[in-house]
Amino acid sequence: MERKTKIHAEDNRHDLTITREFDLPLELLFKAYTEPRIVEQWMDNNVLLLENKRHGGYEFQKSDANGNVVFEANGCIHEFIPNRKIVRTFEMTNAPFDVQLEFLEFEKRTEATSRLTMHVVYKSVALRDAMLKLPFAYGINMAHDRLEEIVGKLK
Repeated sequence: MERKTKIHAEDNRHDLTITREFDLPLELLFKAYTEPRIVEQWMDNNVLLLENKRHGGYEFQKSDANGNVVFEANGCIHEFIPNRKIVRTFEMTNAPFDVQLEFLEFEKRTEATSRLTMHVVYKSVALRDAMLKLPFAYGINMAHDRLEEIVGKLK
């Protein structure tokens, strides 16, 4: 099956672009990234902090059945324009990746559809390429599929 979330990565660059068309109105797609209760459902993480404002921050965490933390991510929000744009850093704790810069742009396509474009900038070409060697494309497609399914029920 063809993946709906597309990743475009040119050789010898330290960035990539992720695009996805959603069968969701723009406002619901944006809520999926800004409402802690919804973020927790589709990302399958606990939201410890989510300050949706300029100079705000966020912190996500996932624990296994025994309570051991298996994933932590955090960042700072640099720009926040409701239903249009989020610019933020993203850093995974205890991972071999440096902080990355993410530009998330939300676009209304029709009354019932929208598009997310993410431009992600890495510190180096090597770090970007290392990320792409992980099951990155599979993971983001799975997460976006879950986002569309969960948020679609809110229509």
